[in-house]
Amino acid sequence: MPRYLLWRVGQALFVIWAAFTVSFAVLYTLPSDPVEVMAGPNSELTPDQLDAMRHELGLDRPVLAQYFTQLGHLLRGDLGQSIQSREHVSDLIGQALPPTAAITAAGLGVGVLLGTALALATSLVRLRWLRGLLDSLPALAVSLPTYWVGLLLLQQFSFQWHLFPAIGNDAPGAMVLPTITLALPAAAVIAQLLGRSLEAALREGYVDTARAKGVGRVAVHVRHGLRNAVLPALTMVGLLVGGMLSGSVVVETVFSRDGLGRLTTTAVSQQDLPVVQGLVLLGATVFATVNLLVDLLYPVLDPRIVRDGAVGRGRGRRQAGHA
Repeated sequence: MPRYLLWRVGQALFVIWAAFTVSFAVLYTLPSDPVEVMAGPNSELTPDQLDAMRHELGLDRPVLAQYFTQLGHLLRGDLGQSIQSREHVSDLIGQALPPTAAITAAGLGVGVLLGTALALATSLVRLRWLRGLLDSLPALAVSLPTYWVGLLLLQQFSFQWHLFPAIGNDAPGAMVLPTITLALPAAAVIAQLLGRSLEAALREGYVDTARAKGVGRVAVHVRHGLRNAVLPALTMVGLLVGGMLSGSVVVETVFSRDGLGRLTTTAVSQQDLPVVQGLVLLGATVFATVNLLVDLLYPVLDPRIVRDGAVGRGRGRRQAGHA
């Protein structure tokens, strides 16, 4: 187990380094000039003054020198300064993170509950037509664009029924519609995967044994089927966190909320490279950390996965069995 833990931590660190390297290569080799963007199209600055600004920001140095300098700063926990505002990138992200984290956590929680409930309901329903209807809902929800769902909820619940505020962070109920917008696609993915895994688990011999002992139908599905079907869905939850963080950019734009979405939009439009790179690193760190925690939960939920420290291989074999 310790060797596996070190291996997984090493993989997480590699993901963060790769995100830093790729984002640097993309951002710092763009043909546009962040200094000219910062100065504006009607700037009266002379070429010498623009060159002085580039020198101050270090943008006139060779690309490799900039890369290793920024990598060294990153290892010390320094994400640099915004080109536009000259504030520390970590401060900007720290101010924008709480509202985004709030709707992401709420959306993930609601999505897990809805997806699990739908998968269980589909497995418990006896009527074929109703089961087919419930089984088709996840595919429908996955196909709906996030921005379209958000606009539809705004039109119905804010503009027509006036139940929830349309924009902002502070009004009572302001989190409800953004949370639902994020939760619906997550619930659909979880319901699809958990439904298939649950169906496979209910065909196992231990389920027949439980039924022979007189265990009720609902108890069989929840206590025996769901416990063994949850492992592949747990992996998907880890993957969904990164997707929901990126989805929050769209959601916060639709609902005019302050957060990482607005910060990302502003940084990209202004070509504020340190801020954009800091946001990419934040997403990679969250993704790697959550997936590391998910991997560590596997042997807790099912100790049989651990065989000679090869948790990862056991996990892969178990996922293949549920597919």
